[in-house]
Amino acid sequence: MRAVDDLSFSVEAGRVTGFLGPNGAGKSTTLRMLLGLVRPHSGQALFEGRRYEDLPHPSGHVGAVLEEASFHPGRTGRDHLRVLATAGGHPQGRVADVLEQVDLTPAAGRRVKGYSMGMRQRLAIAAALLGDPEVLILDEPANGLDPPGIRWMRDLLRAQAAQGRAVLVSSHLLSEVSQSADDLVVMSKGVLRAKGPLSEVLGAGGDGPVTRVRATDEGALSAALRAAGITAAPDSGGGLVAHGTGTAAVGEAALRGGVALTELVAVSRSLEEAFLDLTGTES
Repeated sequence: MRAVDDLSFSVEAGRVTGFLGPNGAGKSTTLRMLLGLVRPHSGQALFEGRRYEDLPHPSGHVGAVLEEASFHPGRTGRDHLRVLATAGGHPQGRVADVLEQVDLTPAAGRRVKGYSMGMRQRLAIAAALLGDPEVLILDEPANGLDPPGIRWMRDLLRAQAAQGRAVLVSSHLLSEVSQSADDLVVMSKGVLRAKGPLSEVLGAGGDGPVTRVRATDEGALSAALRAAGITAAPDSGGGLVAHGTGTAAVGEAALRGGVALTELVAVSRSLEEAFLDLTGTES
């Protein structure tokens, strides 16, 4: 059985890409392949055309947090980062910078064994940021974070993308992904199920795009849509819903029919609905 089969996607600079899939989908294996920790039988994982191990300064180009991040319990948070900075060839001044960035400066002198799970997660993210990388790869970064911490994480992801970094984040917190991601990659059973901008993945139901439309004269609207070959049904909240037709085609049909519209919107599924549909899992 293949853990990952014919998976292909890109992560763009300046954008947050959410990487989704049920347990056992192959997400962690994929992230480990990106970092050269697992060798694929075929294909390549590349950063601007080079494998991770071929980068001249890997930790200065790619910062990563995997689920199994570990720490020496007897070291302080500051000393942990100092060791990593030395090993990675990063300026020691970066230690104070990243501690401030993840709000751990007050706890930097404490031993890591006394850290909560959320504090350890912040420390792992600080380590990933030491090299001021162009790419961030985060595997379930919100694990162990309380609600304020989750919001902090969301803001961090958006800020990193705003600074031009490519951010790839796997998460099981669908509500958070929907608020922080620009693009989605969805996989199940090792196979790609969907990829693209968030709005496209949410709008791409089994029968294509869905458009809700209203007009002051709904009889004339219905006739204009029929004339254009568009099938529409009454919406429970009023107006009409056209399945398999985008807003542009519906709007053009109404314009040709001389119908004044009061509403024309694309109807999107929630991320949870899209996830369940794409992965074949049950709620």
